[in-house]
Amino acid sequence: MAATKRILVVEDDRDSRNLLALILGRSGYEIAEAATGLDAIEQVHAKRPDLIFMDLGLPGMTGDEATARLKADESTRHIPVVVNTAFSQGSVQVERAIAAGASEILHKPTPLKTFQEVAHRYLSLNYAGEA
Repeated sequence: MAATKRILVVEDDRDSRNLLALILGRSGYEIAEAATGLDAIEQVHAKRPDLIFMDLGLPGMTGDEATARLKADESTRHIPVVVNTAFSQGSVQVERAIAAGASEILHKPTPLKTFQEVAHRYLSLNYAGEA
């Protein structure tokens, strides 16, 4: 039997984070949560998620900065980061996230079904080297 796939939900709005965690958890994924960019970095190293949903407008370290740090780290660069943001396409924050290596950009408000579809698409792939 395959191990349960783990998703890190990074969102500073508690209600949005809780709802997304609930929906993805009900889809059979193990969920970790973070409310800041720095917490996201710490959670990635502690929980080793298979996928990250990353907000950009986070307090302290922004989501694009956290993405850049994760993608610069040899031990975490393989983890897909799907950005979910209220920033518009072409904004500085979105462009920085793309340049940092974000796998995909979703724009709020994002339907919950979209998160399930995106998670399934990334996590149904077989990643080599999973420890």
